[in-house]
Order: sequence, then C-alpha cells, then structure tokens
Amino acid sequence: MLNIIVEVRALGGHRLWIRFENGAEGEVALQSLVPFEGVFAPLRDRARFAEVRVDCEIGTICWPNGADLDPVVLYSHVTGHPLL
Repeated sequence: MLNIIVEVRALGGHRLWIRFENGAEGEVALQSLVPFEGVFAPLRDRARFAEVRVDCEIGTICWPNGADLDPVVLYSHVTGHPLL
C-alpha cells in the first residue's frame, strides 16, 4: 500500500502537518527523524524549512534543495503504525 502525501504545512519548531491520500493526517517533529546534516543541513534555517512542498510525482514532501523523506516513514510517525 502506498502512503501518498497530498498536503503539507510547516509549523513552528521544525514540525510539519501532513495529510495523506487515505485521509490520515497529523504532525511530525522532524528533529526526531532528521539529524539536519548533509542535504538536510540548510533546513536548520526556519525560512528554508518552511519551503517544504508536496512532490506529486513521488508522493512525498521535498524542499527546493532536493531533500525529501520516505512517505512510509512519515506515515508511520503520523499514524503510529509500525514500519513493515
């Protein structure tokens, strides 16, 4: 089952609100998932972090610098369902 992200909003404190195609939605604290190193280092800047968007081609979130996250991992964090 694909967990396609259809909407994202940046919240304060490096948190995101995410909604999936199946209606599941919730918040994810990125600091618990990402070390903000390498491709994620620029996202320490809150203005850059707020540039998050949905990439409809791959069904996940991304930033203009090319950083993206696995929607399966995000779905697990939003819903509490374990990763398979």
